[in-house]
Amino acid sequence: MPVKKRDFLSISDLSVEEIHALFARTEELKKSRFLDAFKNKAVGLIFQKPSLRTRVSFQVGVWQLGGQCMSLSPAEVNIGVRESIKDAARTLSRYLDLIVARVFKHREVEELGQYSLVPVINGLSDSYHPCQALADIFTVKEKRGSVNGLTLVYLGDGNNVCNSLLQITSMLGMNMKVACPKGYAPNKEVLEFAQAQGKKTGATIMVTQDPKDAVRGADVLYTDVWASMGQEREAAKRAKIFKKYQINKELMGLAKNNALVMHCLPAHRGAEITDDCLDSPNSVVFDEAENRLHVQKAIMLKLAEGR
Repeated sequence: MPVKKRDFLSISDLSVEEIHALFARTEELKKSRFLDAFKNKAVGLIFQKPSLRTRVSFQVGVWQLGGQCMSLSPAEVNIGVRESIKDAARTLSRYLDLIVARVFKHREVEELGQYSLVPVINGLSDSYHPCQALADIFTVKEKRGSVNGLTLVYLGDGNNVCNSLLQITSMLGMNMKVACPKGYAPNKEVLEFAQAQGKKTGATIMVTQDPKDAVRGADVLYTDVWASMGQEREAAKRAKIFKKYQINKELMGLAKNNALVMHCLPAHRGAEITDDCLDSPNSVVFDEAENRLHVQKAIMLKLAEGR
């Protein structure tokens, strides 16, 4: 019998048990990178946005699993413009075994999943960045042994990365504080989901406008660019609004001495984070980047197996 098709569009598509199982498999894949599990399988990457880590990590990951990977730019597959998402999904899933989509509007990756005959992975949307969040928390677990009871402080814009981190931290019993300016809080529904999960797992989830108060005693400091792709015209305005949320030596001094410094990259050095923090011994930024490769292989294997 054919395996049941399953998509991965946000962290909430997984159970807590499945997240732990993915982490265990990621550890295995990191030790022995090459498999032939994807022999004779083809994966397509649909990118509406530029990409370095997502594209390379998925392409290398598919290759290490023994499969073939192709990257499709808007010039080739301009979904929703050149042809309908429905038609593109139905066509591509006759050729491919798995689709990864990096899009602007989250509803577009949802529609891809609705009409595709093969699994769809959200490689990034304006609402969520689930692969990044999985790699981030796997990295914390790798460094600290467990994430339960630790406190992650996210500083800056309550964007897609923040939304996915809220989902996964609350599900795993990890406290999370979001320090952001008024009007830049994370998605209300995501926040409500995280707070509800926190009541089950014992995680404290909160939003504050005071970065100094937020980082006191923190185990992890996390930031992202202040103006995401599509918000370039707001960059100068946002730089002024977010100035006090920069990760710098002063803020780091309020966190625990061994607090991890994280950034999903690309980083604007001197804006949301200073060089001395990004390059400090506390920084695990490039470990996060590497772990995207291993976590995504675990995700692809899980979906290909219909589990």
